[in-house]
Amino acid sequence: MRFPAVSLALAAVLALVSSAPLPALAQLLPDLGDASSADLPLQLERRIGESIVRDIRQRDPSYVDDPEVADYLGSLGARLLSVAPGARFDFEFFVIRDASINAFALPGGYIGVHTGLITASDSESEVASVLAHEIAHVTQRHIARMLGFQKQAQLPMMVAMVAAVLLGGSRPDLAGGITAAAQAGAVQSQLGYSRDFEREADRIGFQTLSAAGFDVRAMPTFFEKMQRYTRILDDGRVPGYLRSHPVTTERIADSQGRASGEPYRQHRDSLEYHLVRAKLRAEGGDAKDGAAQFEALLLDGRYASEPAARYGLALALLRAGNAAGADAQVARLRAAGLASPMLETLAARVRLAGKDAPGALAVLKSARERYPNRRPVLYAYVQVLQELGRHAEAQAALAEPLRLYPRDPKLHEARARSYAAQGKRLLQHQSQAELYALQGILPAAIEQLQLAQVAGDGDFYELSVVEARLKALRAQHAEELKESRRAGAP
Repeated sequence: MRFPAVSLALAAVLALVSSAPLPALAQLLPDLGDASSADLPLQLERRIGESIVRDIRQRDPSYVDDPEVADYLGSLGARLLSVAPGARFDFEFFVIRDASINAFALPGGYIGVHTGLITASDSESEVASVLAHEIAHVTQRHIARMLGFQKQAQLPMMVAMVAAVLLGGSRPDLAGGITAAAQAGAVQSQLGYSRDFEREADRIGFQTLSAAGFDVRAMPTFFEKMQRYTRILDDGRVPGYLRSHPVTTERIADSQGRASGEPYRQHRDSLEYHLVRAKLRAEGGDAKDGAAQFEALLLDGRYASEPAARYGLALALLRAGNAAGADAQVARLRAAGLASPMLETLAARVRLAGKDAPGALAVLKSARERYPNRRPVLYAYVQVLQELGRHAEAQAALAEPLRLYPRDPKLHEARARSYAAQGKRLLQHQSQAELYALQGILPAAIEQLQLAQVAGDGDFYELSVVEARLKALRAQHAEELKESRRAGAP
């Protein structure tokens, strides 16, 4: 069963705040008339976002767990965040496999991007324009302010309004159904307020896009593309006032006006943009159809980047079970001088498909030397080591990255896997506990540390570390429970 990503957002908001009576909720939702206190507490906003994203990762099959795509979006987002005003969170960008042209901002610095947005784009600046817009939603605390806007309303209606705004862009049918259960007048008023948010996000996003060195004309260009897409889908069932975005022609005119006042700036798309777009195209839909489409592009010369088109063809051929054909394309890319960690991980996948794990390991070992800071290469390298049963080497490879990136859940997950294979139960449970703690599942993390205590294979030092960590997590969990009770107290 598919769980739409933003439907999970609604569930998470309900789970975190629906137990609180209205007076307690009102204490968390200051009067918007006071601009200095118009937000939910930052900590609560972050916890809401964490809860939503955790549910998406665990329950939504459309979540794209691809470290290379995430790495690219993270790099692109970091470039925008370096010049974005008011960034108070550690942002995280993730991808949902959905053909619709859409992206959404969640509380606490989480930005979701549909694959359709990336594959439909014609330039990196177009993708950056959407990310800049969504970043502005977070930095301006729009969802928090929206929840506070009608603090005197009934809570279910408030949540319905949040759902309507979040769902309106990609699932207007669901948004309409949810808002029908709320009071129509209040919903209309709230969505009108959200249109002001959209205008503000456009304005601040434009400033961020310009300051980051992208082509600002990409924003109105992409708005026009979204307008064409909306017209294709629009069957007239959803009233215009329930849209989560303002009238598209208005946004186009506003962004065109801003762009006209900026000097022309050409932005050269990065190689990673082209490769990621090709990867998402190659891994969606039927593999043989995808290979045929890339072959046609190469035959006709209709591509923005020939290396990316060949890369996409290699991926599609690999998906279709043609490892030899994929290997031939990798060889052509190497002969053309393409240098990218994404090519190296693809070459390793081709080797694995050909039952050549040692060859894949050799490719990745060389890639690690060339790209020591690219974690997708490390993930692939450790995975092949584990498949070969070389767990001590996998642990050695993980040691320094874990010191540098202690909040990377994939590293803890890989370490737990190798400890389990080696029969090191205390260390396995300890690593699994850190993974759960990073995912915000504190009861499960505490349980893992309790299992580590009774594993029977730890020395005094290891047991002391486990005991100290267990004490810290219990205190953290108790504080969160106390906050929840305080929020729910009459």
